[in-house]
Amino acid sequence: MNTIHMNLKSLWDRIHTAELRFHRPPGSVKLLVVSKNRSMEEIREALSAGQYRFGENYLQEAITKMDTFGTGDLEWHFIGPVQSNKTRPIAARFAWVHSVDRLKIAQRLNDARAPGLPPLNICLQVNICDEASKSGTGVEQLPGLAAEILRLPRLALRGLMTMPPLSDDFTAQRMPFRLLHEAYSRLRAESYPLDTLSMGTSSDLEAAIAEGATMIRIGTDVFGACHGAAPVDN
Repeated sequence: MNTIHMNLKSLWDRIHTAELRFHRPPGSVKLLVVSKNRSMEEIREALSAGQYRFGENYLQEAITKMDTFGTGDLEWHFIGPVQSNKTRPIAARFAWVHSVDRLKIAQRLNDARAPGLPPLNICLQVNICDEASKSGTGVEQLPGLAAEILRLPRLALRGLMTMPPLSDDFTAQRMPFRLLHEAYSRLRAESYPLDTLSMGTSSDLEAAIAEGATMIRIGTDVFGACHGAAPVDN
């Protein structure tokens, strides 16, 4: 068993343990492997271990990988900032976009999505702690933005995504995830058809699972650190 296989097995075990610990149904948390800056061989090894959901931040890099591996049973998620001039290829090539934070981007993705494709799955990115350095809509703007996106026929609003401040304290880690879950629950109570909370990385996945995460985004703990690069969790 190679290192990537072993890392994935360890992560799946860690997720399962957290599901049990926090009384989540087994299998309710999906693993999205962040594959930005990773080689074709590394992705091939992850595929051979049974992983098929991959998150990419950079469009051209992602397209090269898609052309190599195809789509088929693979599920490609765009998790980086969405630039207006790149909405057309993103809408054409991806199954999910996690980083929609304004109506203009949603409208452009909708207009660029081909009618013959399934609706593009969307998560709204929420700046849950109002950090000046991060993108995302505010919690107060969520209901209005969600209502507008529901009117776009080629998008499927699936849930919310956030990237909270880093912390080593478990209680502090849980708080922003709890705030996002509360916003998610309010929207569901108003009949918004949400089923996805995209939150949690290698350093805080237990806290995210405790607060209701349904999809976590992990890169470095699967592939190891990129030499000379920052960790690749989104």
